[in-house]
Parts: sequence; C-alpha cells; structure tokens
Amino acid sequence: MRASVIQIAVDEGESVESRRRRVASLVRDQAGADLVVLPELWTTGAFAFEAFGSEAEPLEGPTHEAMAKAASDAGVWLHAGSIPERAPDGTLYNTSLLFSPSGERAASYRKIHRFGFDKGEAVLMGRGEDLVTVRLPETTVGLATCYDLRFPELFRGLVDAGAETLLIPAGWPERRRDHWTLLARARAVENQAFVLACGTAGTHARVPQAGHSIVVDPWGQVLAEAGAGEEVLTVELDPGKVAVTREQFPALKDRVL
Repeated sequence: MRASVIQIAVDEGESVESRRRRVASLVRDQAGADLVVLPELWTTGAFAFEAFGSEAEPLEGPTHEAMAKAASDAGVWLHAGSIPERAPDGTLYNTSLLFSPSGERAASYRKIHRFGFDKGEAVLMGRGEDLVTVRLPETTVGLATCYDLRFPELFRGLVDAGAETLLIPAGWPERRRDHWTLLARARAVENQAFVLACGTAGTHARVPQAGHSIVVDPWGQVLAEAGAGEEVLTVELDPGKVAVTREQFPALKDRVL
C-alpha cells in the first residue's frame, strides 16, 4: 500500500479559496498512491481561533466539494484533514473528512478532545462523541485528530473496533515537537498499528508549527519523517505487518483493563 502524507504550510496571506485550489492540485499529484493524508484545519490554521466562526462551513461545503473531486481525479482514498464545520444547529466542530477513490465521502469524524484549556477550540467548538473506523481494501483505518494523540484510551477503542492503521491530522506547535514524535511512536507501539501523523508547517496566528509529519510502523520504527517546511512523504506500507506483529508479540491479548 502506497501512502502519501502532505505537510502543508498555512500562509496567512493566502486566501482560503486559493489554498483549496493549491491543496487539490497537491492531492492530484499523488495519483498512483492508495491513501493520501492532509493535516488538521488547513483551511484556516489550527491556532487561528478568531477565524473559526467566519470560515466555518457546512459538512458538504466548498472544502468537501473540492476534496471529493480531488480524490476522484487522483483515484485515491483521501483523508482530507479537518475543517471547521458548522452544524445545522449552529454548533462548530473540528471535523475530519475521508473520501473514497470515487469521490464519495466514506466517513466524517468530529474531534473528541478539544485543545485549549477552557479557551480557543475548547470553548468555541463542540465535542465529538463517536469513534470512527473505515475498512479500506488494504487495511482498516481509525480516525483521530491532533490533541486526541495524548489520550491513549481513544486509540484502544479504535483498535477494539478493528483499526490497523491510525490516521492523525494535526496542527501541532513547534514548542512541543518532541511530544508529537514521541506520542506518535507510542501510539504505534502500544496498539501494534501503523501511524500516519500529518502536521502543518509555517506559522498560524503567530504560533510556529512543528511540521515533522511522521509515519511509524507497528513495531515503532519510523519509516519516514518530514522536516519543518512543506513536504510530501510517500511510503510503501505492508498492511500484513500488523497481523504479523500482533501474532509474534501478542501483547494486546494480555490486556486486563
């Protein structure tokens, strides 16, 4: 299975519409991949809290339309990162979108753990409630977003639901970059799953971003890691390695709690 992780810089001087066109072009460039992953809140910037309300869109809004077409054009499974979604009742959510190679939305996931410690996302957005897994031809993916990475019980739930590959878009700050790579590897090791963690580059709302998107195998080995700038990681994965790892080192069978 060929996976491409697209680390995008969110330039505050670039319009959202221009960024949609640019990102759609980057996705189309990955034709030949099986799976493409984008970062969290790339339309606005994960720390641009003041823009969440003005840039929020319905689930099937312009980003949904553009990414569905990009997935279809490229013929790839596309995890389109996340958008600030405005639900019909007016509540905002940090919502991830997954599209099939035909451009159909296969799943959406509303972020469960909201970052901000009683400010920012934590007060501006509603909390998701549902764990989401999707069966792809090669692997079952589990969806999580950024701050979720700090809560291992969420990933245990995804594994219990069949997840073999964990997709984690993020807008992670540079000052906690060590946590980003450490936690991505920890989630891979403890769940014996592939982790594809896609972050943003550049600076959002005066917050430098970590970049360093990372792909980790079920044994915790780093298969690829980006630098600080815009970059595309393309990695060949063997989905069968999950079952082999879980059989050779059956730690998950020894769970008590």
